[in-house]
Amino acid sequence: MSFINVIGQGYIGLPTALMFAKGGVKVVGTDYNEKLIQSLQNGKLTFEEEGLDELFKEAVTNGIEFSTEYQKTDTYIISVPTPYIKNSKKLDPTYVISAAHSVLEVCEKGAILIIESTVSPGTIDKYVRPEIEKKGYVLGEDVHLVHAPERIIPGNMIYELEHNSRTIGADELEVGQKVKDLYSIFCKSEIVVTDIRSAEMSKVVENTYRDINIAFANELAKICRTDNMDVYEIIRIANMHPRVNILQPGPGVGGHCISVDPWFLVGDYPDLTNLILTARKINDSMPKHVLSRIRSIMREHDIHDISKVGLYGLAYKENVDDTRESPTLQLLERMDEHLAFGVKVFDPFVKTRIVDHQFMNFEDFVNEIEILVIMVGHDHIKNNMEIIKDKLILDTKNICTFDGVYKL
Repeated sequence: MSFINVIGQGYIGLPTALMFAKGGVKVVGTDYNEKLIQSLQNGKLTFEEEGLDELFKEAVTNGIEFSTEYQKTDTYIISVPTPYIKNSKKLDPTYVISAAHSVLEVCEKGAILIIESTVSPGTIDKYVRPEIEKKGYVLGEDVHLVHAPERIIPGNMIYELEHNSRTIGADELEVGQKVKDLYSIFCKSEIVVTDIRSAEMSKVVENTYRDINIAFANELAKICRTDNMDVYEIIRIANMHPRVNILQPGPGVGGHCISVDPWFLVGDYPDLTNLILTARKINDSMPKHVLSRIRSIMREHDIHDISKVGLYGLAYKENVDDTRESPTLQLLERMDEHLAFGVKVFDPFVKTRIVDHQFMNFEDFVNEIEILVIMVGHDHIKNNMEIIKDKLILDTKNICTFDGVYKL
């Protein structure tokens, strides 16, 4: 191995590249986004993540490079976005195909092409192999294909890169073992080598399992709301059973994993995914449920101006700046559909203005509203309960301990 070219320098590609560089591997991180690459070349990170600053400095000391150009080498890691097509619910493989095509233009003979991006089962057979064959390359000789799906979550990326188990899907056991040895440079947990389709399916199944479990908690919250029962107390008691572990309900499901991956299965197996589809519908319905709760609180207190409502949290989870598929953005979209304009928004982690009426100062935000809707349980809000205690509060994350707080 001469060096690794990591394609895609976003939430997954950048930390992965940095971990390899920290481990002493020569790495070039590539992305077509010139502004992003320029920022990294200037020593500035493009998103916040605990421990990323220190890791970045160490990787730079070890000689990591960043470029908009694909490199001629023998090892590539593709970590580009894999969105889904909203109408068909099928994977949009455009970015993966484009990245693979560009790699094939420059790679050395016998190069290993590792796809880290999460894909639906059969994607590599359907879209990547044909690209290789179109170029006249012989699979297993000129190019070796591997799927090593990422398994990390924003907010805990560095720890999970080191401590989460990994799956390596390969056509040839020998190549799979070689890639396993490569990831062992930083991964301290078990690394399983299997075939490519099993690797594809296992990653999608992991996130689908979580989505279904979240959906049960969210449906339970709706049931309890209709009959004035305390869902949190019910879950607490039920979880005392040694074989029960119900999750907590919330305002929706976001991020690029749980809210997206199950749709791949629904899109590819529409007649067989009844439970999965239902779970997706339940979780996607939660922003609408939150909107209904806001309306009830406004009626109860004779508030008619939606601009008196403030949504706390734009990120999709606690203590990160990642807004992909965020429940708050989904809620704002529902409000827009109902011509409900003017709701205030604040998130301490989102430093750039991405929506209308977004505040950059927390106290200014609180002073402008009467109803506060906690959409994300950042540590910041937990540490500022004194400032909000006199507001009408809809707590969708069950973090407020004082009386009179509205819940899901």
